[in-house]
Amino acid sequence: MLTAAIAALLFTGNNNREKQLDERVTLRKKDKIPYGTYVAYNSLQHIFPKAAVYTNMAEPGLWNSLSDNETGQALLIIAGKFNADEDEMKKIITFIEEGNDVFVSARTISFRAAEIMNCSVTSSFSSAYTDEEIRDEDSLSVYLNTPPFEKHTTYSYPGKKLDAFFSKIDEKTTGVLGEDDRGRPNFIRLQSGKGNLYIHLAPLAFTNYFLLKNENIRYYEKALSVIGPDTRKVVWDEYYLNKKMFNEEKEKKNGWFNVLSRYPALKAALLTAIFTLLLYVLLEMRRKQRYIPVVKKPRNDSMDFVKTIGRLYFDKGDHKNLSSKMSAYFLEHVRNKYKLLTGTLDEEFVKKLQYKSGAEEHEVRGIVSFIKYVEDAPAISDKQLTDFHKQLESFYKKA
Repeated sequence: MLTAAIAALLFTGNNNREKQLDERVTLRKKDKIPYGTYVAYNSLQHIFPKAAVYTNMAEPGLWNSLSDNETGQALLIIAGKFNADEDEMKKIITFIEEGNDVFVSARTISFRAAEIMNCSVTSSFSSAYTDEEIRDEDSLSVYLNTPPFEKHTTYSYPGKKLDAFFSKIDEKTTGVLGEDDRGRPNFIRLQSGKGNLYIHLAPLAFTNYFLLKNENIRYYEKALSVIGPDTRKVVWDEYYLNKKMFNEEKEKKNGWFNVLSRYPALKAALLTAIFTLLLYVLLEMRRKQRYIPVVKKPRNDSMDFVKTIGRLYFDKGDHKNLSSKMSAYFLEHVRNKYKLLTGTLDEEFVKKLQYKSGAEEHEVRGIVSFIKYVEDAPAISDKQLTDFHKQLESFYKKA
């Protein structure tokens, strides 16, 4: 009656509206879609009439509805991946040893869980179930062995397969309760202390689609019948459906920066180092200009040469020759700077030179007159040479 009522709830409604099959694999007790576990969860009270049914979302050891000091309890885990770590496995085994049962249906199990159970699991598709569409074979068939069950019956449906099998088990401590369509074990029992651990590798056999197909609900009832009928408490666990999400959030909270930020002094030092490094990078990004050396003004070596030659002639007393050299240098200076012809030193030349140079007219006339005098003079005295030199220096400074 319960199965019929659930089937009617799931599949009745507006038949005139075409419905598309929702292929998400969620394995959640609240989901009425084909690959949810609404039927399995709501059948627990029927299968265990003497037990109270609870839901657990906490990790092993932090259960709200289970106790390590009581017996007659059963924990039912249906998930894509049973990714229990070593600490969780130890707490689960402690719970079992007190006289309780743990029933796990998952396609993959963690390395530590397989190592503790001394078994190996093989599947063609190793990803855990998510809400996204997962493609695999399009039919599933499972069997329950005799004993402990009455007869070897096949249960199947045309939906997703997504199962696995045990490629290695410890035959001394492991009992095989079921097989897949190729005769490979997919349902085993291990005993620890007063309780039992059941591992089942075809979790889609407990989804709505599978259980509502033909008489497949009998498979679910028989599979759970290995748990004692006197069980007083049954807990449906969804911790392992959410563990991946929990771990991602935990990793974000436990990021290296967040861990360092817990200590004010270390956080301040880290921020100071980051800002210092950033400032250094910004400063080093500026364009650097090569050092430009100071270039000294080139020395007028020709003037030094003239002075040296002048001293030489002066020391020898050859004033006439020195005066001729000074006259020639002056006329060359006039030609180069004022662009005047110096072939004829007449009145017109004097006026043009005075105009262009800006010197006093009497200075210009005095220089020109002495240059003409030097050409015909038999000798030049010291005083005449000195006066001529002063006239030239005055002209050079003013012009």
